[in-house]
Formats: sequence, C-alpha cells, structure tokens
Amino acid sequence: MRDAAAHLGVSQATLKVDQVEPRQWGDSSLGCPKPGLMYSQVVTPGFVVIISGAGNQLEYHADTRGQVVLCQER
Repeated sequence: MRDAAAHLGVSQATLKVDQVEPRQWGDSSLGCPKPGLMYSQVVTPGFVVIISGAGNQLEYHADTRGQVVLCQER
C-alpha cells in the first residue's frame, strides 16, 4: 500500500484493494519480465493484487516470500 500511495501521490487511506487472486507464475519474474534480465525458470506461487486510488488501478504481482513488483498501471 505504501508503494501504491507513493506511486499515485495519494494517502494510503484513499486506496482500496479491489482484488487478490492466487497465481502460479511461470518463472521468477512474476509475470513482469524486464528486458535484459534473466529469471529462474521455476514455477513460482504467488498473487495478483489490484489496488485502486486517484482514478487509477495498479496491478501488483507477488510471490509467497514477500517479493512484490508493480507490473502495470491501468
């Protein structure tokens, strides 16, 4: 929530978690590979988390060990 608030420039209190869905990522990029980086080719359990605020939705991808990445803004 802190990252979403900072990214959108709003208070955490104005944010809403719209969706949390379990997901099996095909590799350690959590479905958000960055060009030029290599990732472990291992199925990685985790979640898709959709957070909304300030008229935007942010899609975060996470694994079960605490790694969280902002994948896209809608």
